Amino acid sequence: MKTDIKYIVNENARKADAENASAAFMNREVVEKVRNFHKSFPEYEVTPLHSLDKLSKQLGVSHIWVKDESYRFGLNAFKVLAGSYAIGKYLAEKLNVDISELSFEKLRSKEVKEKLGSITFITATDGNHGRGIAWAANQLGQKSVVLMPKGSSEIRLNNIRKEGAEASITDLNYDDTVRLASQKAEENGWVLVQDTAWDGYEKIPTWIMQGYGTILDEAVEQITEAGQDRPTHVFLQAGVGSFAGSMLGYLEERFGEERPITVIVEPDKADCLYQSINVGDGKPHSVTGALDTIMAGLACGEPSTTSWGVLKDYAEIFVSCPDHVTARGMRILANPLGRDPQIVSGESGAVGLGLVCLVADNLALNDMKETLNLNQDSKILIISTEGDTDPDHYRKVVWDGAYPSV
Repeated sequence: MKTDIKYIVNENARKADAENASAAFMNREVVEKVRNFHKSFPEYEVTPLHSLDKLSKQLGVSHIWVKDESYRFGLNAFKVLAGSYAIGKYLAEKLNVDISELSFEKLRSKEVKEKLGSITFITATDGNHGRGIAWAANQLGQKSVVLMPKGSSEIRLNNIRKEGAEASITDLNYDDTVRLASQKAEENGWVLVQDTAWDGYEKIPTWIMQGYGTILDEAVEQITEAGQDRPTHVFLQAGVGSFAGSMLGYLEERFGEERPITVIVEPDKADCLYQSINVGDGKPHSVTGALDTIMAGLACGEPSTTSWGVLKDYAEIFVSCPDHVTARGMRILANPLGRDPQIVSGESGAVGLGLVCLVADNLALNDMKETLNLNQDSKILIISTEGDTDPDHYRKVVWDGAYPSV
């Protein structure tokens, strides 16, 4: 059976210098501050970690866990963790205190609001990140402006507006929309809160990466509390790479050489990290064009400079996937085997699970299966980063069978 999935092995992944500090931004002290900040939110609850026992047996592996971020703060996606922490760090600096001294409740107090005055945060987004920024700004009594790239979902736009943001869809692709947001921030004295970093703009993107740390810290804790061994494999979807770099930084800082095999998964129409590894000069490289993938949250053509270092140093495999891979993952999670739980996972959340199922089940991918060392002892962690953030499109894929599998 023919497949159009491409992958590259990163030969340097287990050869990084022991003194390499590219993962140090996710050290234990940082993660504890992040987790404690998130715990101070009234809305905070640990999101579910589902065990897909029947599917694991079907695919011939030991365990498949899915961390379900559709439950995060009632916003149906994970991005609010990063945006809220970055805003919290920015406000802590304005107040000249460490974020460990601030709770979310204290930040939205009348006393603190009077000290801070009025601040407008601006960002570019396909939907989830912008909604998280809008929610956090609104909760703290501040303003937000959200710009979305052409082709963005009207449903996602309206959800952002419901959180109090001034939001609109541009005629630009994602990367050019980021540039427009940066330009407007400079012109108006607004604060840009973006997960894409470039030379001269790296502090806030680093805070955003740190903010994601709560996800894996919860997952490792949940696996340990269940009396199970840690994962042998983690599949991480990537756009600019901030989420994937954050998770990989956590794994390297927590487990070192005993960290799981990490697989970076991108849409083939926006595979800037795959192409960067393919060039092989150690530098990040961009892809251009319409970036027309259904994986809207991953439709990014330019790698973030803050995440590139950790990804090139520690990620074992980079994979470029067509849209049918995530469509397969969405349908499998929505239609579970046996007593496995049903999981609603959106287009940018299900690609890792779709890839695992294809690699385990497709003879044409046997070489990839062997390269990954996927076998009966494999314990696989997937992070479903969003639910049905565009319900109409979700039904098109899951109900109507759009984007058929190979």
